[in-house]
Amino acid sequence: MDWTPVINWLLEHGGRILLIIILSVALYFLLNHFVPAIIKRLLARPSVRRALTKRAAKKLEEEVEKRVNTLTSVFVDTGIVLIIICALFAILAEIGVNINAALAGLGIAGVAVGFGAQALIRDIIGGTLILLEDQYRVGDWVQIAGIGGLVEEINLRRTVLRDFDGTVHTIPNGEIKVASNLTKEWARVNMNISVGYGEDLDHVIEVINRVGEEMAEDPEWRPFILEAPQALRVDAFEDSGIAIRILGKTKQMRQWGVMGELRLRLKRAFDEEGIEIPWPHTKVFFGNALPEIGVKEVIGQKLPATPRVQKPSKRKISEILPPEEGGEGE
Repeated sequence: MDWTPVINWLLEHGGRILLIIILSVALYFLLNHFVPAIIKRLLARPSVRRALTKRAAKKLEEEVEKRVNTLTSVFVDTGIVLIIICALFAILAEIGVNINAALAGLGIAGVAVGFGAQALIRDIIGGTLILLEDQYRVGDWVQIAGIGGLVEEINLRRTVLRDFDGTVHTIPNGEIKVASNLTKEWARVNMNISVGYGEDLDHVIEVINRVGEEMAEDPEWRPFILEAPQALRVDAFEDSGIAIRILGKTKQMRQWGVMGELRLRLKRAFDEEGIEIPWPHTKVFFGNALPEIGVKEVIGQKLPATPRVQKPSKRKISEILPPEEGGEGE
């Protein structure tokens, strides 16, 4: 077999194909290296960070890092797809395939697919708006499409959430009508606690505020609490007790842990102070039981006589029924 044509073709086109592959790989590594740095520089705002306190600068750095990771994932994935498409067309042109005909065919196919892929276009538009408006980022806890969870991935088509049970939910961006971000910059302690109706509310509020201040000064919890939990108001008169609203401010993703520790400390403080935490209960009385007080008096008293019912007197039928037409009554 004569390998001369194959060798000649490889010498003429093989080097160009190899160069296209090398350039594509180089563009891929440049994309991974420079895109995060460029995005971080655009979002960091050094002049603002220098004017902030150390704590605020650290908080801003965490927020910037989350957004950089989100945007980097989207731009790098999109860039990789474009690099692969361009490299593929360049290799096809080098092999001898008519690219113009292929592009024309793809254009016609794209129009046909566009009519049937309206949901996909809606998802891409929704994903673009989510990223531009910075509605949520990777690492945020959100409530979207009726599902709550931690954002693990965002791209132009879908958002991936993982809930408390570890279940992964994939939600098309076009299905997201309302996005509730529970961890945007900071979070809030927002809870009610009930006490008995017989308690001194001024004393109860004093104990709640003291426990909140002690928790905010605790070295273990101080890094997570921005404002100490405090009693806000008497929130409601409930069936079994009086509800008191407690508010505080924490770092994002820390509100649930802070509220759990606060409930534990309030229970201990209420036990020490003798403050009752009510619970629902029901008293049952049987209908055939007499009250213990006044039983003898009730038995000894003479009951009032039952009034007699007067029976109706007998009357003639002629006095009750009307006379017949044309006749005479008695």
